[in-house]
Amino acid sequence: MTTAYPEAAGRLAPHLRGGQVVVLFSSKLCESVEFAHALAAAGAGDVDVVETDALFAARPSGTGGVTVLGTKGWNLISGSGPAAVARHAGLSRDWFPMPEVAADPVERGLHDFGAVAHVPIALANLGTIDRAEELLFYVEGVSPRTIALPERTEAEFAVVARAYGARLLPTTEVLDHYYGCPATTPLDASRLVEPYRTIATPTSLDHRFLAEDIRSTLVPPQALARRAGTATPMVDAAITIMSVLGGEDFHRTGRTPARLGWEGLGHAGILRRLEAGDRAGGRAA
Repeated sequence: MTTAYPEAAGRLAPHLRGGQVVVLFSSKLCESVEFAHALAAAGAGDVDVVETDALFAARPSGTGGVTVLGTKGWNLISGSGPAAVARHAGLSRDWFPMPEVAADPVERGLHDFGAVAHVPIALANLGTIDRAEELLFYVEGVSPRTIALPERTEAEFAVVARAYGARLLPTTEVLDHYYGCPATTPLDASRLVEPYRTIATPTSLDHRFLAEDIRSTLVPPQALARRAGTATPMVDAAITIMSVLGGEDFHRTGRTPARLGWEGLGHAGILRRLEAGDRAGGRAA
């Protein structure tokens, strides 16, 4: 889970040397920034950190296997700073040709489809999840009315993206880039994407679709929005509801500006860090 990345950074730091690079997959929003900040705090050298989203959809199979449901045909790559991306994007794309370079980690993270879909769809099915009842998450978990929850989340993400100089592609376009699904509405897309058709609803409110995505994909854009003077009522509500149900203050335990090394920075200060790169106590990554 992405919530374990800071601990992983602390454990890796003594073994990393200047000039090495860490590549994060399924990093959610601004994880390369958090990871680089954690490495610097642990005394690591000048280590670059780059990130992308998961390159395929996969689920556990049996007790020791994994089933790959589909490979994405498109993705975005970013990093702890523009220089880190410039140094390593070419090599990364030699191995994985599908990612394009994002403007910054905010743009990359806001394009994570799970960020838009997981929590809102789960919120529409909380009783079913808590009772561990069977339901196909994407195919049966949304209706013509409840699709409004991920749509509103996407709209708020788009506002945050614009506030930080990025453009958010519509969900339907992202899924078409991923898997070739030319749906015209988010409801159709959620039901037609082939790799998602067999994915079941979680059987616990402690599932990563809620805990991980709240911490790593809803808390950061909420904080970014507040610093830009914009509102995120749907995101705010999701964080509040799940904090109550989970017995955890996600505003405190999530990926806060302090965890990114951005504590005390306003909107303009964060924009400057995104443009220049940020490694606390070291060179711009």
